[in-house]
Amino acid sequence: MGTDAAMGATASERMAFRAARELRDGDVVFVGIGLPNLACNLARATHAPGLFMIYESGAVGAVPERLPVSIGDPSLVTDSLAVVGQADIFQCLLQRGHIEVGFLGGAQVDRWGNLNTTVIGDYANPKVRLPGSGGACEIAVHARRLLIIMRMSPRTFVERCDFITSPGHRMSGGTRKELGMPGGGPTRIITDLGVLTFDETGEAVLTEVYEGVTVEQVKAACGWPLRVAPSLTTGASPDAAVLHLLREKLDPKRLYL
Repeated sequence: MGTDAAMGATASERMAFRAARELRDGDVVFVGIGLPNLACNLARATHAPGLFMIYESGAVGAVPERLPVSIGDPSLVTDSLAVVGQADIFQCLLQRGHIEVGFLGGAQVDRWGNLNTTVIGDYANPKVRLPGSGGACEIAVHARRLLIIMRMSPRTFVERCDFITSPGHRMSGGTRKELGMPGGGPTRIITDLGVLTFDETGEAVLTEVYEGVTVEQVKAACGWPLRVAPSLTTGASPDAAVLHLLREKLDPKRLYL
């Protein structure tokens, strides 16, 4: 796992910290397990105490006292606003446009933000059969803002996804608007090397690198000719207080770190 020479931050800590900075106080967030879970709880413990968290298992307005280890963790029930069925989560909240932010990752992502969590290789005769969509496609279609969190490599950042499980900005020759998708689509891809932002055409462009990371490193980890923004910035590293919160308070058992 990579480290930040200045602060001793691991790649996972950088990604969780950077994702947390995308969240605003009062945002309604559809929380996923893994780094998105850590990022949301970090944001709630720091700059966004009013973050409204919804978990796919049915916990609405969850305020866990500790980091949940899964979407079925009992800590999500205590003091939550409501606990409902998955049908209510998707039909009454997500599909009606009430989810401000969604988090997703996948086995593959392309330049338009399309994600693959279904198969590697040909669908009829795949090399690898993946878990599939779950609620990912619905989140990608309906969330007002979508944050993608993935580690970069030529195997995961590909020219063309083998299968599109969750739609980005362009797919099948059309745009989201042309295909009638109500959500805003992906806004950021947060990686272990930097951040990609989607331009007006819907293409992912490198806009931010982390301290000590070069543009050449990022391009080498991308499977398509990655465009670089003219005003490339260097992202802030988590300080000692944030690292202490991540390591000692939020995830002392290193479930996600």
